[in-house]
Amino acid sequence: MSVTATIDGQTVDIQEGESILEAARRCGHEVPTLCYDSRVDPSASCRMCLVKVEGRRLAIPSCAHEIQPDMKVVTRDEELEESRKTILKLVLSENPAEECRSCIERGPCELHALADDYGVRTSQYAGAISGRIPEDNNPFIARDYSQCILCYRCTRVCNELEQAHAIIPEGRGFNTNIVAPFHESLLDSNCTFCGQCIQTCPTGALMDRKMLGKAKVEDVTKTRTICPFCGTGCGIELNVAKGEFIGVTPDWTSPASEGSLCVKGQFGIDFISSPTRLKTPMIRRNGELEPCTWDEAFEAIVSKFKQVKEESGPNVFSLWSSARATTESNFLMQKLARAVIGTNNIDNCART
Repeated sequence: MSVTATIDGQTVDIQEGESILEAARRCGHEVPTLCYDSRVDPSASCRMCLVKVEGRRLAIPSCAHEIQPDMKVVTRDEELEESRKTILKLVLSENPAEECRSCIERGPCELHALADDYGVRTSQYAGAISGRIPEDNNPFIARDYSQCILCYRCTRVCNELEQAHAIIPEGRGFNTNIVAPFHESLLDSNCTFCGQCIQTCPTGALMDRKMLGKAKVEDVTKTRTICPFCGTGCGIELNVAKGEFIGVTPDWTSPASEGSLCVKGQFGIDFISSPTRLKTPMIRRNGELEPCTWDEAFEAIVSKFKQVKEESGPNVFSLWSSARATTESNFLMQKLARAVIGTNNIDNCART
């Protein structure tokens, strides 16, 4: 039995459960999409990924159809390309800006990048815009649905991937909008502020409010690092412009997180620029905290521990470690308790 198919004349091996879109991209055939996010089930709503299959009368959405043995697929021809141009013109009628905020601050958004690829920058269907800007005082996510193209990537990521169910589509046709249930603000909803809706949005409809207006994309440099808040090891990219930290974007190559972050990792790293952040250890002298060296700090800790142990014995100490710390840190903590201090009074929050 054949286990191959043909895409644009190229024979490709079939992998079980793979869609036509995934197989095409794996083999170097770039099929455009707007509503597709590989982390959630396909919705096939944007119709940009339509392809022709021999034996079928109509083009089909490649993201939602599994590739089959002996299937002969055409991803690009004159008719398909003209269809995609028409779709882009229709979509741009809902997002007519030459450049959106995302293009200016994060680099070309997916919509305008495709518009450039297809030479479509103005729409003959220009008219009213259905989306609106909701009143929302949350400090993390800026929502401007006048730039929304109703691809539903944000709602699918929120509901299917994050399981938060904080935003949903409301209404029908031209009156469709993205809202929090009962028109609440995000602060009053189930939103965990993971920021994944921002990261999946193909336009400027959803933006990081903390980074908004801070810099243009050409001024930003990114440095890969690890989120410092717990031991999971999520990958992040620190965004710096003109010598100042402006925000965080996910590291999509991180094996620990694969681009997912919690509210702390996504929005809480700005503590590094806080004017009240401690930059040196502090030691109390004559009732007042004063800066000191690390050697002085460690010496004070060791001296105090020794004094307490000599006066009251090792079992007056109780140490508590965190399941969110690394395994290595927890191992060292119990070694400190048992081998150095001499007590078994150590516990871990994972046990509870």
